[in-house]
Amino acid sequence: MTFLKLSALFFDFDGVLVDSAYIKKAAFKELFRSYGKTVVSQVIDYHCLHGGISRVDKISYVHEFILGKPLSKAELQHWGQKYSQLVVEKVVAAEWICGAQEFLEEMNNQLPIFVISGTPENELREVVRRREMEGYFREILGSPIRKPTHINNLLTAYNLTPENCVFVGDALTDYYAAQETGMSFVGIQGDIEFPEATIVLPDCRELKKKILELGFSCRF
Repeated sequence: MTFLKLSALFFDFDGVLVDSAYIKKAAFKELFRSYGKTVVSQVIDYHCLHGGISRVDKISYVHEFILGKPLSKAELQHWGQKYSQLVVEKVVAAEWICGAQEFLEEMNNQLPIFVISGTPENELREVVRRREMEGYFREILGSPIRKPTHINNLLTAYNLTPENCVFVGDALTDYYAAQETGMSFVGIQGDIEFPEATIVLPDCRELKKKILELGFSCRF
């Protein structure tokens, strides 16, 4: 069997490295609580199905297609700020996903590791800095740029071959970003079901083992 050399790792953030996906879900519940249980249920269904995309896109969708009241640019910015106020401090204080910190410690300085998230980039970098996680990552990238665009830009900038890279995520957005850019994928189980035959883990404790099972060399 010919093994592939692992050249880089790409991670989503919430629910993959940090146990904060539930914080984001709770924030959407709180944000739309005054509109009643039916609306909140629709909002949460949409949020879970579209994990990994920008909160701005989700808030815009909810107002236009669920509430029937499209927001102006200024109003959308205001709602985004309200959401940030609900989540930032809690995400900074959130626990690691089991095994994530240990995996990053082991991989640190062995190969490039990137974070690509649907969180606004400035907020994401603030959270990573305050959690003292910056040293693990070559780059920390967020919205509004789409994940496949970030990935393709990084592949070019670092002269990486997608077949030699792995994306680790907890959302269909992550899965499809890996598919679109030609890299392997490992799922961390969250609120959605991944397509059949996807490698899915409950956390990061066996992540290295599963990467090896994808056919990558143990020398990483």
